[in-house]
Amino acid sequence: MGPVTRLAAVLIIVATLTTTSSPAGAADRDDDRRPNVIIVLADDLGWAELGCYGNRFNETPHLDRMAERGTRFSHAYSAAPVCSPFRASLLTGQWPVRVGITDYLRPTESRHLPLELTTIAEALQSTGYATGLIGKWHLTGYRTAGVKNEVLPDRHGFDEVIVSENASIGGVSYFHPYHFNRGVERRLFPAEENPTAAKQIPNFDVREFLVDRLNVEAVEFIERHQDRPFLLYKSHYAVHTSLNAPEQRIAKYRDKPGAATERQGKPNNIHLAGQLEAIDEGVGMIFEKLEQLRLSDNTIVIFMSDNGGESNVTSNAPLRAGKSTLYEGGIRVPLIVDWPGRGTAGSVCRKPVCSVDIYPTLLAAAGLKADSAAEAEDPIVDGKSLLPLIDNPRASLDRQAIYWHYPLEKPHFLGGRSAGAVRQGDWKLIEFFDTGQIELYNLPDDPSETNDLANTYPALAKILRKDLAEWRTATGASIPAGQKVER
Repeated sequence: MGPVTRLAAVLIIVATLTTTSSPAGAADRDDDRRPNVIIVLADDLGWAELGCYGNRFNETPHLDRMAERGTRFSHAYSAAPVCSPFRASLLTGQWPVRVGITDYLRPTESRHLPLELTTIAEALQSTGYATGLIGKWHLTGYRTAGVKNEVLPDRHGFDEVIVSENASIGGVSYFHPYHFNRGVERRLFPAEENPTAAKQIPNFDVREFLVDRLNVEAVEFIERHQDRPFLLYKSHYAVHTSLNAPEQRIAKYRDKPGAATERQGKPNNIHLAGQLEAIDEGVGMIFEKLEQLRLSDNTIVIFMSDNGGESNVTSNAPLRAGKSTLYEGGIRVPLIVDWPGRGTAGSVCRKPVCSVDIYPTLLAAAGLKADSAAEAEDPIVDGKSLLPLIDNPRASLDRQAIYWHYPLEKPHFLGGRSAGAVRQGDWKLIEFFDTGQIELYNLPDDPSETNDLANTYPALAKILRKDLAEWRTATGASIPAGQKVER
């Protein structure tokens, strides 16, 4: 698909979405009054880590206030239990299996986010938005690892790419110099060398801490683009292992009851708490800057995690298991949307939603109009706009089910197995490809997935398994040779 056809495809998507779910007054909005969009991602942050989700150990006052102002989703899902496929789903609105990325990409991986797909950055960029990515990409292999066709964010619609990786991110280094990109120059220095930066950052450390650096870059991006609509995709590397944070960020957590002081300790991991508090402070810095520049009333802020927490460093309780699994602890994630003028402050939506829904939501929010796109192909968007749920948390989306496809040649090092899953209403079925086993859970009654009902309700299990099989056929999903699925 060429550039002209791709743009036409974007306009078809926009025309479809805005016809049914545009914000009030969007059609009358001047281009430079379209809402700014800020997406803040945490990496491997479990569903139960934020105060507004019930955590009483970690301190997240800014995110908690964000939930008080906006809408908190209690049953939000990542489209995958690991990083890269989630990011593909967020940026394109498609199930990861359609994109061709169903597992995290290794540094030597020849695959990348396909250039023929239109990302949310490209869609908004084509209509005049300034677009920027700060931080993690993880949707390509890297030249530094011998890959010839490295595809970085600038080729997917991001005007500015800041403190992002060009090498493996495994075992993330949180202090400068960053091993994932040796070319990133240090900017934050001790007070005697840079007093302004030291005053700007709470708990400033003599070393440059990665989360602090991303926080400062974010507010500077907002300052640079305050006079035009912008998309800021701020993608943290934290709280990915190996956990690390400045001592002054974690010191206060050591004395809290139940504190786990080892980096592999859980629950109440003080190193995770220190990283998370720094992420939270960055959210506070963003809102403070928006208020200062009088942009608060016209900026949508979204906070989300890419998948569940690693179960070897944290507890996802009451959810089962963690990252790399299709149990709730691996795929249910925090999602908060602060959208001034929409919905009721402090709303909690209990409807199942998914990362594929962010793409159509933001297209609709931008209030874009179709131009001339009669000859364009009709692009696939698997997600549904969340506008109805933001306006009324009890509303419904026009979607039958949410699906997962996670085929693995061998078990993930964190314990995940080759599997697929479907959630339809209150029910969730998991099908394990390595054994052919199925499990069935009623999530409202059993959020910890301790009571497998596949033998109790065999007819329902058969229906859901058939639905999952039909979805695999429709999306072209495949599984490793020798593994078993229902056909």
